[in-house]
Amino acid sequence: TEQPLEPGRWYHVLMTYDGSRIAAGIRVYVNGQPQKLVVHLDELNQSFETGEPLRIGARGSDGRLDGSIADVRVYRRVLEPDEAALLASADAVSSIAALPPERRTATQAAKMRACFLATRAPAPARNAVQDLLDAQASRERLIASFPGTMVMQELPTPRATHVLLRGQYDRPGERVTPGVPGILNPMPPGAPSDRVGLARWLVDPSNPLTARVQVNRYWQAYFGTGLVRTVEDFGAQGDPPSHPELLDWLACEFMHSCSSRRGAHEAAAGAWDIKHVQHLIVTSATYRQSSRLTRALLQRDPENRLLARAPRLRLSAEIVRDQALAASGLLVQTVGGPSVRPYQPAGLWKELTGAEDYKQGHGEDLYRRSMYTFWKRTVPPPTMITFDASSRETCRVRETRTNTPLQALILMNDVAFVEASRALAERVMKEAGPAPEDRIAHAFRLVTARGPSAGELGVLRGDFAQHLAQYRAHAEQALELVRIGESPRDPALDVAELAAYTAVANLILNLDETVTRE
Repeated sequence: TEQPLEPGRWYHVLMTYDGSRIAAGIRVYVNGQPQKLVVHLDELNQSFETGEPLRIGARGSDGRLDGSIADVRVYRRVLEPDEAALLASADAVSSIAALPPERRTATQAAKMRACFLATRAPAPARNAVQDLLDAQASRERLIASFPGTMVMQELPTPRATHVLLRGQYDRPGERVTPGVPGILNPMPPGAPSDRVGLARWLVDPSNPLTARVQVNRYWQAYFGTGLVRTVEDFGAQGDPPSHPELLDWLACEFMHSCSSRRGAHEAAAGAWDIKHVQHLIVTSATYRQSSRLTRALLQRDPENRLLARAPRLRLSAEIVRDQALAASGLLVQTVGGPSVRPYQPAGLWKELTGAEDYKQGHGEDLYRRSMYTFWKRTVPPPTMITFDASSRETCRVRETRTNTPLQALILMNDVAFVEASRALAERVMKEAGPAPEDRIAHAFRLVTARGPSAGELGVLRGDFAQHLAQYRAHAEQALELVRIGESPRDPALDVAELAAYTAVANLILNLDETVTRE
């Protein structure tokens, strides 16, 4: 506290802490009055869990209190200022009640009121007080559940910034001020020269760069290559766009379209409707072309920069898993929320880092979209890394795509894909009638978006018959297969038959056509 306590007197001292890990979360009251605090250190980024006992009036073995302590109370919640004042009042309720109301202090009157509401008030009043306390507790729990994030704040007086001669921090050169490249549009009128002004400049309708970069990345997601191949570089050393007019039109459409579905103010400021741009691309004739390659097209345009055919590329790491979950019916499409921890090999974290091991989630956490998967940069999700996901150690906007035998092994053996195969088998057994051909064709359509040819259906039908015979003869193997994963198995379905369809579904999910955009 800013003011020291005078020795030789008794004081009522109350300290509260809200767990926020900042100095502002601590309050100290002396005789019920809040005190101004002196903050020596305002940083606590580690756990304050400790195996040491709680010592009142001491910190460790030294610095002990030279005085007396008459009473100690520990409360399970953060007390409010008015409660601190009540606790500091030593007067008994019976003594306060004996005083005429006009002679009672404000603290004494508040203490009488609190006692009345807690013990003698009519039931509706007591219930109302309890409802208020419950609502306050719920609010505190809600606020405590919000995740924290790092924020930046501008300095009151910006410090001087200089060009460093030869990059050496101890050799400042010419002083520079905030601004944007002169070759581009200027800052919006009235915009401050700080991060807020820069953000406004980035989305200003007179600045086409942001929209062009963004729609180029959308194009890359669908076609494998952006209209500007160097999606990470729109500068003089980057590639020119293959279709500059198309890029310009998409950028303008991104910024200004969809005014009929938005308010006039939003339309004037720019729509920036991401879904609208996706709809434009996937419904275009260019995207809906066949990816079939002819000798003439290969000779004229080997890299498909003229877009005379649809691209053929392997799906991204996240979509490979998501589409397996979607086809099986397991995918949870809830939007937002904290990161989740789906299946991962046991002991991987501990082996690579020596730190605390991976704690797998359960229930819906196992089937959320891959974008919500918790990511530890030193030990990224192995399935996604195998399918060429970025390790996120550096920013990468142009992913590589490879095809390796390890990817097929994951599709055949990873818990998530085996469980998805079993869920897909259960789905077709319930939706497609009793005939194996109908069930297999339904599974094939769910995964590949087309029906199987006669030859493909014959191969899958033979595979099903072979597995069914094997699992009829070895019931324990069938039970072991359908037990994989935490999603509940339908006990009404025949185990051997379910295992055989699971094997067929696993084969379909492992097809090149399944993980490739044709």
